[in-house]
Amino acid sequence: MIETLNGIKETVNYKQIKGFLLFDNTECEAYPEHWHTALEIIVPLKNSYEVTCRNEAHLLQEHDLFLMNSGVIHSMKEAGGERLIFQADLSMLQNIPEIEAVLSSIPSVLHITPENAPDIHGQLYDLMRGIQKEYFSSNILSGSAIYSKLLEMLVLIGRKYTGEGIKDEVTHTKQKEYAAKFIYVCQYIQEHCTEDMSLDDAANLAGFSKYHFTRLFKDFTGYSFYKYLNKKRIEHAERLLIDPEVLITEAALQSGFSSLSSFIRMFKIIKGCTPTEFRNMNRE
Repeated sequence: MIETLNGIKETVNYKQIKGFLLFDNTECEAYPEHWHTALEIIVPLKNSYEVTCRNEAHLLQEHDLFLMNSGVIHSMKEAGGERLIFQADLSMLQNIPEIEAVLSSIPSVLHITPENAPDIHGQLYDLMRGIQKEYFSSNILSGSAIYSKLLEMLVLIGRKYTGEGIKDEVTHTKQKEYAAKFIYVCQYIQEHCTEDMSLDDAANLAGFSKYHFTRLFKDFTGYSFYKYLNKKRIEHAERLLIDPEVLITEAALQSGFSSLSSFIRMFKIIKGCTPTEFRNMNRE
């Protein structure tokens, strides 16, 4: 299934339908550690399937959905049976700021089962089977149909998991108000992460005191403000480091870091390797 692997980075080849790749996998083979910029969703149809992300094994049962966001290093054990492996180019979603913010705030790995998400699991499974049907059909506008189903899936996931940590402490009306504010803040950080930005700036943007903002932002995104900001800066740096003409010092400064040492330290914390190691893994 992995056609192009440079180091541990997979380049996804969207041949059949631009922006989408769906593999109805019945082959009994293992996949080594790799990562890609695409969003990936795995659905076992027959038999269980084991996926390891960041050294943590996840056993997927039939009809579970397993979502991995961009940049997650993962591997898969050899197994018989059948599973859908769906990959989508996230650049298509950049014109929908709410979706971009949701993808930044939900967990980077989601294992969705009938037990832990009974309210949305069935709908998500049906949408994935709908994507499968469209992908292997000869229908006109199949790419558009797949895109609409993927958006519907992300809306369901976003509504369930975005801001999950604040649901128990506020009313439904407040929850919606807070979610809108933090989606806006996440969008702002995404667009301005390379600039000088402080906790006070972000709190003022949301209209909260610094103390209140700190607690709610962590509940909403799962990250402290500065860890989230640095995560966005490192994502920006990754795109720069792919270009061999960009010096590592330049990548650090252009990504909002004030020094090379702080950039290298934060890159290793977030990616598990140094910028040089990352660049070497992604060379042709």
